[in-house]
Amino acid sequence: MRERRLARETALQAIYAQELSGDIIKTVEANIIDKSEELPEELKPFARGIFESTVVHKKELDQYIKAKSENWDFERIAIIDRLIIRMAICEFLYFDDIPPKVSISEAIEIAKKYSTDDSSAFVNGILDAVLHMINEQAGKKE
Repeated sequence: MRERRLARETALQAIYAQELSGDIIKTVEANIIDKSEELPEELKPFARGIFESTVVHKKELDQYIKAKSENWDFERIAIIDRLIIRMAICEFLYFDDIPPKVSISEAIEIAKKYSTDDSSAFVNGILDAVLHMINEQAGKKE
């Protein structure tokens, strides 16, 4: 699992770079994921998948965040927190092989590493609420 966290962290770096630069997916992938010396070659497809899917579905993912952060101005949510949450919701929706609890746990740990002291609790709360909403929409019991 630790290896996949490194892939997620690399994907987060790529998402952040794309968010700030506006560069196309392939350019950011080439500069961040493909050139990563820390990320083993076998994990690069996983990092690319999360990165691409998160960027492509940005508007949809942000709608989930906005729906469950009523008391927060979306633009005032710390950018790293927003991107971590966006990435985890993407895993909920588009990576059926990853249990949602794993996605949440990984997002919390990444928030602890890359964001503020309060971010892990905020990320956890939003992701838990979004997961409940997704499950309700799908008619799933938890």
